[in-house]
Amino acid sequence: KMKKIVIIGANAFQYPLIKKAKDRGYETHVFAWEDGAVGKDIADYFYPISIVEKEEILEKCREIKPDAVCTIASDLASKTVCFLTEKMGLCGNTLHCSEVATDKHLMRNAFAANNVPSPKSMLVTKDTDLSLLQADYPVIVKPADRSGSRGITKVEKKEDLAMAVERAMADSFEKHVLVEEFAEGQEYSVEFISYQGVHHYLTTTKKFTTGAPGFVETGHVQPAGLDKETEEKVVREVKNALDALEITNGASHSELKIDNDGNIKFIEIGARMGGDCIGSDLVELSTGFDFVGGVLDVALGTKPNVQKRENSAFAFIRFLFSGEDEKMLAKLKEEHPEWLVREFRETDEAPESVVVTNSADRVGFFIASAENSDVLGYLKNI
Repeated sequence: KMKKIVIIGANAFQYPLIKKAKDRGYETHVFAWEDGAVGKDIADYFYPISIVEKEEILEKCREIKPDAVCTIASDLASKTVCFLTEKMGLCGNTLHCSEVATDKHLMRNAFAANNVPSPKSMLVTKDTDLSLLQADYPVIVKPADRSGSRGITKVEKKEDLAMAVERAMADSFEKHVLVEEFAEGQEYSVEFISYQGVHHYLTTTKKFTTGAPGFVETGHVQPAGLDKETEEKVVREVKNALDALEITNGASHSELKIDNDGNIKFIEIGARMGGDCIGSDLVELSTGFDFVGGVLDVALGTKPNVQKRENSAFAFIRFLFSGEDEKMLAKLKEEHPEWLVREFRETDEAPESVVVTNSADRVGFFIASAENSDVLGYLKNI
């Protein structure tokens, strides 16, 4: 009989999962707010229920009797997925794992207990007296329970701490904020898929950001260009970190920094595919592995067939912030239209008129890929 897949979330980043499930002939049951639910149009069944309404979704799922529940690229949705899979006896991570993987304070504690290198960190709540906080500046201030660069500030001196904490507090669901040592180095993310506790390395992504104070991502590229020895060290460290967080099933997205001496520090790990189209698009373009299909396989309780092409291709996503980004897209379309994989716009506003404070403010993106590294020329000035 036709397999039934419940998918939590329906925005542009979830769309490839809904489409993949449809392409495989699965019956799709999609839960999300109607606002921005671009996946609604292709879902077999759409339920306008917020992804945080776990109990309400569970009630509906008991009627549907799905074979799998999954999501990609959302911490909030992944908590709901773990709740549902645990309640319904389907393949997924434990609810405890989802809590540790979405609360950066609990994550830091798990890292410390398992010798996973990460920045020194202090938890700040509404009752914390900031004047008593002993910190070596610069520090990073961020909500303990958000992703997508929301509420993040690099603080250079004590006088600016209170304002940064207030900003992070406003973005935090639980009103918990972390004040952390600023880790030096280039930032990367590492993409894995796990099944029954066995972790399969896919690739490493190099990250580009706006820099201080907000560190909003401007682009990502695969492969990351690490030398073999560094890459092997990264893979070892990530496997240890995934075990520390009890991530056993599905995609994971580990963010870390590597300094000039080759020291690794973990910033955070999502028990889910990386957002920004890293998992849904770039991994398959660069490695040949159908990552979205792999997530569906694991959710269905099937071991993923992790086969990658021998020579990786080059793939990147570049976000549209300004006229400069638009010019680069126009240049690519004129010179190498065959390298353009897709483009997406959230709004018709001219990029110049948008103030970017976090990932959700970006007006769109384009993705390009080619067998040779010349394609990276269209990423260069970010």
